[in-house]
Amino acid sequence: MTVKPYPLQFQPEMKERIWGGRALEGFGLTLPEGSIGEGWMIGDHPNGTTKVMNGELAGTGLDVIRETYGREWFGSQGFSEKNGRFPLLIKLLDCNDDLSIQVHPTDEYEGLPQGELGKTEMWYILDAKPGAKIIYGLKDGIDRAAMEAAISEGRIMDTLQEVSVEAGDAFYIPAGTVHALCSGVVVAEIQQNSDTTYRLYDYDRPGLDGQLRELHIEDSLNVIAYEGAGAQRMKTDGAAPSEWLTIATSPYFIVEKGIVEAPWQLATSAQSFVILVIAEGQGSLKWAEGELAVKAGECFLLPATLGSYELSGSMTVLRSVVPSS
Repeated sequence: MTVKPYPLQFQPEMKERIWGGRALEGFGLTLPEGSIGEGWMIGDHPNGTTKVMNGELAGTGLDVIRETYGREWFGSQGFSEKNGRFPLLIKLLDCNDDLSIQVHPTDEYEGLPQGELGKTEMWYILDAKPGAKIIYGLKDGIDRAAMEAAISEGRIMDTLQEVSVEAGDAFYIPAGTVHALCSGVVVAEIQQNSDTTYRLYDYDRPGLDGQLRELHIEDSLNVIAYEGAGAQRMKTDGAAPSEWLTIATSPYFIVEKGIVEAPWQLATSAQSFVILVIAEGQGSLKWAEGELAVKAGECFLLPATLGSYELSGSMTVLRSVVPSS
C-alpha cells in the first residue's frame, strides 16, 4: 500500500516518575493514575514506542513506519543505520519534584549498554513557577578529584551551578554536562534517541518501589566533561513572528522557535523530517492533502517528502530537524 506523506501525530507513552505530577493534564493529555513525569510524544525505543493516532497509518508504531517508509520519509540525514531507530526522542516533562543529579554519556563511551547511543539534549521551558531553578553544569575548578571528594563527603551540591528559569528559556545540554531539572517546571525536551542516564545523587529518597534508586558513580565520573561540553542557554523572547530563531544546535538536532500570528508558508526538505512541538496557543497545520487543528502540547512528525505546508493561528512553535553531517 502506498501512503501519501502527511503530518503524523502519535499517542503519547506516559511514564510514572517519583518526581512527576499531573501538570501534563493542562495540555489536554489523558494521564494514567500516579505521578506522571514524562510523556514520550514521539518515540522509537525499546522503552517506549509511540503509535500514530491520525490518518491512514493510525495504530502503526514509529518503528514500523521507520522500517516501511524511513528511507524516504525521514530524509537523507534523518535515517540512521547506526542502531536502526528514529534518531530523536521528543518528550514533555512535568517536574513536580527535583530530578536526580545526573549526566549522560557520549556515543563513544565504552560503557554504553548494547544498542544504546549517547544522550545530548535540549530543554525549552514551557512553564515555571516563581523561583524555579535547574542544576546546570559544575562550578569553576571542579575536576574529577574534587567531584570524587565531594561525593564521598556528602557535599555534591556544593560543586553544582544553580540557574533560575522562567518560561521561554532554552538550554542546550551536550553529553557530559551535569544537570537536573528541579521542581516547578514543565519542559519540552528534544534529545538523541537514548534512555541512558547516570545518577550522581538522588537526595537519598526511595523510588516508586520503596527502595533507593541506583546511583552510577563510576560511570558518571568517567563521562563528566569537567572542562565543559559546550552547554549554552538563552532567553528566546527575541523571536519575531514568521521568523525562525535558532535556540539549540548540535550534531544531532537543530531546534528553532517560531511565532505564528499570520499564515506562514513553509516546506520540508529532502534532507530531514521536521518535528513540530506546539509550545503555546492554537491554530492549524495545512498541507496539500489536508488540514489539522493543533494546540499547545501537541507534537507532529512531518515527513521529509511532505513538501509545502502552512501554519496559521496564534501560537508558539518549536521546529526540530536533523542537521547536515
